[in-house]
Amino acid sequence: MLTRLPNWRRRYEAAIDEIKSRPFTWYDHDCGRGLAVRLVLALTGVDLGAHYPDRYDDALGAARVLRAYGFPNLGELVATLLPVIHPSRAEIGDIAAIVVDSPVGHALGVVNGERIFVLTETGIGTVDLLDAAMCFKVG
Repeated sequence: MLTRLPNWRRRYEAAIDEIKSRPFTWYDHDCGRGLAVRLVLALTGVDLGAHYPDRYDDALGAARVLRAYGFPNLGELVATLLPVIHPSRAEIGDIAAIVVDSPVGHALGVVNGERIFVLTETGIGTVDLLDAAMCFKVG
C-alpha cells in the first residue's frame, strides 16, 4: 500500500504544470509513464514504472508488452499495482482507467475532482469522471 507524502498536493500541482503542455508520445510521455506513473511518483515517491522497463513505440508495441507480462489490457496491469476503487470514491490524484478503442484497451488518467486529466496530442485535456471504467487508489 502506497502512502502519500505530506506535501503531496504541492507536488501534484507541480507535476501537472510540468506535463500540461507536453504532447503525447509512446513510452516517454504516454498515459502510463508520462501521466499515471509520473503522478504516482509525485504523490508517493514510488516509481511504479520501474517494474516494467520494456520499451515500445506505438499502441501495438505497448499491447505486446502488456500481453508478455500476462495482462489483457492496461487497466488489469494497474489493478495489480494499486487498489481498485469505484469511480464514485476516487479523489484528486487517484488513477482512472477509461475504455478506449486501442490495442491497450484503456487510457489512464488522473482524477482531479469531477474531471480526469488525460494526455492528448497537444498536452493535458480532461474527460468526465463518469467516463472512468475503474479507478485506483493512490495512497
